[in-house]
Amino acid sequence: MASSTGEGAAPIVLYHYPYSPYARRVVWYLALRGIPYMECIQPPFMPRPDVEALGVNYRRIPILTVGRDVYLDTRLIIQKLEALYPEKPRLGATSGGDQAIEQLLQSFNIDGGIFNHAFQLLPTDLPVLRDPVYYKDRAEFIGKSLTKESLGKGRPEAVNEMKKAFDLFEHMLLADGRDWVLGSDGPRVADIEAIWPYHWLAGIPGALPEETFSPSTYPRVYSWIDRFQKAVSAAKKTNGRAERISGEAALKLTAGSPWNEAPGSVDPQDSVVVADGLRGGDLVTVWPTDTGSSHRDTGSLVSISSTEVVIETRAKDNAATVLRVHAPRHGFRVRKTAGTTQTRL
Repeated sequence: MASSTGEGAAPIVLYHYPYSPYARRVVWYLALRGIPYMECIQPPFMPRPDVEALGVNYRRIPILTVGRDVYLDTRLIIQKLEALYPEKPRLGATSGGDQAIEQLLQSFNIDGGIFNHAFQLLPTDLPVLRDPVYYKDRAEFIGKSLTKESLGKGRPEAVNEMKKAFDLFEHMLLADGRDWVLGSDGPRVADIEAIWPYHWLAGIPGALPEETFSPSTYPRVYSWIDRFQKAVSAAKKTNGRAERISGEAALKLTAGSPWNEAPGSVDPQDSVVVADGLRGGDLVTVWPTDTGSSHRDTGSLVSISSTEVVIETRAKDNAATVLRVHAPRHGFRVRKTAGTTQTRL
């Protein structure tokens, strides 16, 4: 269970780069909740020495630290942030039906391939897409060859798939004239889960062909995007922007902080625990199963449940600094490192 403290909560640092569409999900959430945090800006390509200094091999952005707890994957990050600062109104759905919509929208965009189609719509004349380093880096990330030509070839199919996604919001979810996905009085987690690929593409000139996508064709979607951006901008103006800190300062802050969470336990009924004979203190390896899967983290098993796995690791150049790395179970794999058992760090 994440810390329920408010002003006494451990310091929060977001490792990201500004044009990451995934990182924006967390930036929006922090702004809309008014949660204070610091940001450690990272390069868009590997290597990322600041992340390596944490003793973390995971290569996806963003990464969030709260005290000495390190959180991977935006789905888990937003869930954990919901538990912080209870004095501030939370943004997550509370009723079963709304929670289901929130989860389905998350799965639709992330697991359903929407982001992959959005990626295919990036104009190849963008400055970053003119850099050969980009294609080499992202090929390693996705695990297959990527070139400017292959990106362009996927565009027609991506236009068709994105049109179906826009239709879903225009003619179904927003069709009754509601301002927000759940009919709330302001943006909620469901809006963040729903809007991020479309907001991203709408802000990139040339990504969405005007003959298919325009405010006149999709007035409800574009109005929703505009309302959302205004709400985030207003929240940033009210609550202030994040302080930027260096990787060295971020590591020092993290190393000197308390834990955000008390350690959990290993669920003896979990199917992977049973199959691998896992116990607390076993050395395990954790990695994402879709992208960035060659970047794996190994550490001492702290806890494992149906939703989360937690391991203890050490900072790269300071063995005295022990951190706990949290990853979701969905989209991640956990395996015992052969022939190794150790006590907790």
